[in-house]
Amino acid sequence: MTEDTGPDAAKVGPRGRSVRSTHLFTIDALLGPVVDVGQTPTGHRRVIPVVGGTVSDGLQGTVLPGGADWNLERADGSTELWARYEIRLADGAVVSVTNAAVHAPDAPAPILTTPRFDVGADGPVYLRTGAFLGLLTPRLDEGRVRIEIHRLSAAP
Repeated sequence: MTEDTGPDAAKVGPRGRSVRSTHLFTIDALLGPVVDVGQTPTGHRRVIPVVGGTVSDGLQGTVLPGGADWNLERADGSTELWARYEIRLADGAVVSVTNAAVHAPDAPAPILTTPRFDVGADGPVYLRTGAFLGLLTPRLDEGRVRIEIHRLSAAP
């Protein structure tokens, strides 16, 4: 875990409090071919399979095949991401990951996401609670996305 200490790492709010970000690990997810569901009442739906990948830079492991991103392009042009997949850590523990975001059309990378984790007793239980931020960088020409996972905390 590395704490972000750069000039943008902590911003002081109106009451003198700030938020800090600590990098926990990075997910490099491999994507399968897009399944185009088409136009639905809520927008244009695409399902993007998660077929593998790696976990590094803190935790170590692999992304298990079988998950997906249920991607929705909304009427206003914004895109809603909602992904669910599992990672198996080097010690054998399996962590379920859900990751969500809504971003504007042509939003620059990285896209900010809100990851959540479902962790069994044999896994990193510190992921069960807290506020987390994902920095998602699409690498669609390579068939992958990179997500840097950070824990947010209030600084005194």
